[in-house]
Amino acid sequence: MKKSYYLFNPGRMSRKDNTLYFTPVDEHGNEGQVRPIPVESVDNLYCFGSLDANSALFNFMGKNHISVHFFDYYEHYTGSFMSKDYLLAGKMQVEQTKHYISDKKRMVIAQTLINGAAFNMSRNLKYYQSRGKDVTSSLERIENYVSLIESAKKVDELMGIEGNIRQAYYDAFDTIINDFEMGNRSKKPPKNEVNALISFGNMMCYTMCLDQIYHTQLNPTISFLHEPGVRRYSLALDISEIFKPLLVDRTIFSVLNKKQIQANDFRQDTNRCVLKDNAKKVFVQAFDERLKETFKHRTLGRNVSYKHLVKLECYKLSKHILGIETYKPFKMMW
Repeated sequence: MKKSYYLFNPGRMSRKDNTLYFTPVDEHGNEGQVRPIPVESVDNLYCFGSLDANSALFNFMGKNHISVHFFDYYEHYTGSFMSKDYLLAGKMQVEQTKHYISDKKRMVIAQTLINGAAFNMSRNLKYYQSRGKDVTSSLERIENYVSLIESAKKVDELMGIEGNIRQAYYDAFDTIINDFEMGNRSKKPPKNEVNALISFGNMMCYTMCLDQIYHTQLNPTISFLHEPGVRRYSLALDISEIFKPLLVDRTIFSVLNKKQIQANDFRQDTNRCVLKDNAKKVFVQAFDERLKETFKHRTLGRNVSYKHLVKLECYKLSKHILGIETYKPFKMMW
């Protein structure tokens, strides 16, 4: 079974036959132990430190459909190496573009995405409400905003509703999380520990969604809720709205309340809060374990992983765009 590899240390990547070799290098230029990575086991690479590799290696990874995602010092996603789009199809490209150009068709998908995201946010809050956390006010506010989705006429109006839903949702974080205060949502830069984790987790979710879109016929640059940009894969932003409550927020609640990540795992750096390297590793491990976790899918009647669930979501959206079946976003029922 293929899996993701997370490279936190700077280093050099080389290849011999069908094995990749990663050699970590410290700040003094000293090489660490070489780590072999069989190609057949690699789904993708996440690079949080600088990676020294030549074009021949990237050609080899491209032929094996291995994606490489890069992040900077402040945990920002900076870009990806992805091989030639091997599943893109002309019919899907045309139909996806038609759904973006048509205000009516675009609104249907955008409304569905927000409804799905809001449902999953509410399920998170109800889960903690059942465990004695008083989040009633946030749930009521979310319900009130959700009632406005169907009557919205433009995507900009929907984005405003989505922002209000998410703010009501984030207002409950201080009740759910022990020992930390989130306060207001701050992104660029994150001002405190909870905001730093949200930004880092959302970036991980976005990158994972992009990776799953790549293995379908969807074009990641044509989106419906978020406006397509010049240099971003905006469809990954759309898909990630469904899964951030399920994958990112549940992971944040877990690592903080179980004290796997504590206050001394962060540092203040030029007016921003940053995760220390060990905290990144703890969060990424917990996030990756969440992706691998399986549950019985109600429709398929078999166990699927949360990571595969994202790909299934892309397939459902593809079928909607092609007119095969109406898109219904994944809604967690636990």
